Amino acid sequence: MKILLTGATGYIGKRLLPVLVENGHEVICCVRDINRFTPPAYLKSKISTIQIDLLNKASLTKIPTKIDAAFYLVHSMSVSSNYKTLEQQSAINFKNALNATNAKHVVYLSGITNDSELSEHLTSRKIVEQELGTGNYKLTTLRAGIIIGSGSASFEIIRDLVEKLPIMITPKWLNTKCQPIGISDVIKYLSKVVLNQATYNQAFDIGGPDILTYKEMLLKFAKVRNLKRKIYTVPVMTPRLSSYWLYFVTSTSYKLAVALVNSMKVEVICRPNKLNKILNISPINYHNALTNAFTKIENNQITSSWKDAYASSGINSNISDFIQVPTFGCYIDKRNLTFKNRTDCIDKIWKIGGKNGWYFGNFLWKLRGFIDKLMGGVGLRRGRTNPNRLQVGDALDFWRVLYANKNEGRLLLLAEMKLPGEAWLEFKIESNTLIQTATFRPLGLMGRLYWYAVLPFHGYIFNGMLKKITCN
Repeated sequence: MKILLTGATGYIGKRLLPVLVENGHEVICCVRDINRFTPPAYLKSKISTIQIDLLNKASLTKIPTKIDAAFYLVHSMSVSSNYKTLEQQSAINFKNALNATNAKHVVYLSGITNDSELSEHLTSRKIVEQELGTGNYKLTTLRAGIIIGSGSASFEIIRDLVEKLPIMITPKWLNTKCQPIGISDVIKYLSKVVLNQATYNQAFDIGGPDILTYKEMLLKFAKVRNLKRKIYTVPVMTPRLSSYWLYFVTSTSYKLAVALVNSMKVEVICRPNKLNKILNISPINYHNALTNAFTKIENNQITSSWKDAYASSGINSNISDFIQVPTFGCYIDKRNLTFKNRTDCIDKIWKIGGKNGWYFGNFLWKLRGFIDKLMGGVGLRRGRTNPNRLQVGDALDFWRVLYANKNEGRLLLLAEMKLPGEAWLEFKIESNTLIQTATFRPLGLMGRLYWYAVLPFHGYIFNGMLKKITCN
């Protein structure tokens, strides 16, 4: 079957794609920025890719007419303040585009929306479902709550809280009940439900067998990690204060923290349905979902991470917009040094950041990350998804990978910290020399003042980093 996959660069899409291919489907991957789509080599010959923007109707004409089904796995919860309007329009545009194809079935992954009072995020999910449900195809909606898996936003937030805080003073919404589900089960449901006529024009809540409060989830996580934790809930934390608390303690962005806090006040418990029987699926419990996640982490097998999505930074731009590093009107700090061994030099570049640090002046990098965090930026909290591998689109501390070619020996990063301008950092191998270039395009007078304020630190940090990478 020929299947259209939207959100192919997202957390769910990256994990679903290989399963669909293994099941014998021909997959057309829809991406907003083709430059950040880097599927595994073994998949490239078995898939095709089109670049579309769901808010750009003209781009949707690229969708082939001869398709059998489609997955709708996109949303923009933390990218814009008017995400609800954007999500609705995206759904309308997608529906109209699918109406012009032979598609018989659309599968939509949504949130559990059973409560009478929904958060803005869940309300938006419900509106999208309603819009998609008026197409000329059959619609199946899978509604999930908290998804537990290596690299998922929910898992990483729980992990940050439990591993960083031995004692937690928490808001009362930690007593809200939910029904978490393992990422492996989410992928099973999605892959098995497509083109299954028994599921047409229906919505199903999907969740694991455990119904837990968020407090119980944190404590069970601590037990799996052999950590002793105390949690006390207080009624005085406002949603704003709760959002700041979540933002400062975890790796989430502030916009995402606000959306999560508002959603966490709503119970997300599955209504009974026959989907498990239809698909012959027995979901794993919360404990097993956690242990599976840590197995992936310990073996460096994290397939996808929410941190690599633009939602982790709040930007709404394509990598293509920044891949050409400007020179006009820019300040440039360019340094070079010969290296002793090309392979060792490139390996060091590809392991930079995250737990490995920046090789020199790490206390200053941490200070810059802390200042960025105070200003509402991402700080150094995101780290990196894989300690050895870098791909276009990956988050790397407060940078975003724009270009990564290990054979060529070139890595280009875009700064996502709060800045009065735009900044790039490039590592490039030429002959037996490593060229390290920092480029800054200032925004107004503040941008120029910022450059000269940090200039004295460049000589110390960049020279030291260059020496460490080249083993001099």
